[in-house]
Amino acid sequence: MGAVLGSTGLSTGAFAQAPGAKPVILVVGDSLSAEYGLKRGEGWVPLLEKRLADQKIAATVVNASISGDTTSGGRARLASLLKQHQPTHVVLELGGNDALRGLPIQNTEDNLTQMTRAAQAAGAKVLIVGMQVPPNYGGDYLKRFEAIFQKVATTTKAAVVPFLLRGVADGPDAANLFQPDRIHPVAAAQPRMLDNVWPELKKLLGR
Repeated sequence: MGAVLGSTGLSTGAFAQAPGAKPVILVVGDSLSAEYGLKRGEGWVPLLEKRLADQKIAATVVNASISGDTTSGGRARLASLLKQHQPTHVVLELGGNDALRGLPIQNTEDNLTQMTRAAQAAGAKVLIVGMQVPPNYGGDYLKRFEAIFQKVATTTKAAVVPFLLRGVADGPDAANLFQPDRIHPVAAAQPRMLDNVWPELKKLLGR
């Protein structure tokens, strides 16, 4: 068995590209990756494209992020994204909206696990981007939610970024780095977000 995972119908290596092929990085995220409230080109994903070009890494970035998306939404549309773009690398930045909506933590974990396995089955390397919730959610919920991302990464042997907003939400100038809604970072915070993702993604790219 083992070759077919969940309801994706994807077998191991189904879309794996030939060795030496140009990397295709698929970002599946929510508003934090979809440039919510920002001018086009200011978000961390467009900045990633610029960094790849600056470092002369020939790679295509596909940003399939949707504001408001949950892990359930991402899971529902992942199979078609994998088929359409045939990525070599998949960045999963989802889960924050699950917490904001009070969705069961186990559901979030299951969705991320299945998404990771589906991407791996399609021949892609996966980077899971973690999120944290504000202290007002309660200490127990905070710890359980934060642990999801590392747990999924360990289970699936995927790479992980513990916290996308490290140095933004928990930094001394946090108040100045968010839009008025206090949820979405401003343009000045986007390079920090990219710096949090870049080291792990660079390893997956073999650079």
